[in-house]
Amino acid sequence: MTTSARRCVCPGSYDPVTNGHIDVIARAARLFDEVVVAILHNPSKRGTFTVDERLDLLKAAVGDLDNVRIEAFADTLVVDVCREVGAASMVKGLRGGTDFAYELPMANMNHHLTGVETLFLVAAPEWQHVSSSLIKEVVRYGGDISGLVPDAVRDALVERVGRPG
Repeated sequence: MTTSARRCVCPGSYDPVTNGHIDVIARAARLFDEVVVAILHNPSKRGTFTVDERLDLLKAAVGDLDNVRIEAFADTLVVDVCREVGAASMVKGLRGGTDFAYELPMANMNHHLTGVETLFLVAAPEWQHVSSSLIKEVVRYGGDISGLVPDAVRDALVERVGRPG
């Protein structure tokens, strides 16, 4: 009997990666043989960080996890990413009911299209209020995001979008 590696995809824009993302990726890495962190992006949209910068920030944040690899994918459905990397499932973090209401129809559509299963990991309480967009807003108006993102992300955000002087 042969067994295949249990592989999942953790999709997102990761613009920027937060400690909540890192927690979900690390927890997925304990459940699966391999985790593919898929940076999904639309080349026609300008993010806060370039795709290469996001790759670097993610590698710095989760590069110590042996069974995690990070790749970028442009203009594609996440189910096509799953097919490309040979993953039968994807893992998404949920911060609360609003996330669930948003993610459930997508999970059902993804399953309908390809049979890919979506597994939801409930965010740890200390990260339930953290989102990339909120982090960027706090920095833009001079707030301190220490402890919510890796230090390298904090420093890069302050340099990129922080309030001058």
